[in-house]
Amino acid sequence: MDRVRAVSQGKPTAPGKKGAAGLGVLLALLATVVWSGSFVATRGMADSVPPVQAVFWRWIIATFAVAPFAARQAWQQRALIVKHLGFIALAALFGVALYNTLVHQAGLTTSASNMGMIMAASPVVMALYARLGGERLGARRTFGLLLAALGVLLLVGDGSLGFDFGAGDLWMFAAALSFATYSALLKRKPAELGGLAFLITTFVLGALMLAPAYAVSLSVQGGFELSAGTVGPLLYVGVFSSAVAFFAWNKAISIIGAARAGVVYYLQPVCVAILGFLLLGEATGPAQLLCMALILGGVGLGARR
Repeated sequence: MDRVRAVSQGKPTAPGKKGAAGLGVLLALLATVVWSGSFVATRGMADSVPPVQAVFWRWIIATFAVAPFAARQAWQQRALIVKHLGFIALAALFGVALYNTLVHQAGLTTSASNMGMIMAASPVVMALYARLGGERLGARRTFGLLLAALGVLLLVGDGSLGFDFGAGDLWMFAAALSFATYSALLKRKPAELGGLAFLITTFVLGALMLAPAYAVSLSVQGGFELSAGTVGPLLYVGVFSSAVAFFAWNKAISIIGAARAGVVYYLQPVCVAILGFLLLGEATGPAQLLCMALILGGVGLGARR
């Protein structure tokens, strides 16, 4: 009963609950792998779909994808949704509207690999939020986080700690901060508010927040052509990267906490680099492989109790 109450309140499980903790790590890993593919999809349609339009349709698709599972719970909890509307709107702003718009904007001027590598900075902010909230990270998790962070910095710097950021890279740093803020907010989700009700409400609110910008983009830039190169990526980011990955990530945080899930998130640059090489032809050299080994080692240390 204590573990159920802790999960429902968004608190990490007790150290002895290895089964639940393992499930949390697997869910965080699932979200990380799926999101890795979204960076490749975002980069692939950067030249054909304006960023705001891509993000708007992403959440429209995501809303329809989760509606069969979440609409009933959302209707049953409509009074709770109204009661906590301010909190839900804040989560929708950082996790749905702002974060994804920044990612698509970054995709115009930086590579998918860089996007994934820079996003890996968000676990550092997650850990800082967790520490400020009173969560003890422990020596092993702290060392794992720092080791993975070093691997990310070397990966971004092409094997050195001296590197120059372009406009797209800076957009991605802003996206990383937004996503870390969203992840920290999840720990404060009201216990009585169901996960599916929360999810679909944030999707709807995020789409509504983007609607004015979408209208402006449509009038200034025009629409985009419906083709396999646009519809396919939009379906991927709408169904998998939004509906599936956000549900898995939110559940993972409710089980193991944002800081520990954030350590698993360090695997994202490795996944993105592999997918970028296989699908977009982006190069992966010996220095990148060494940095990936550091990241994997850090994740292995940090994800364990």
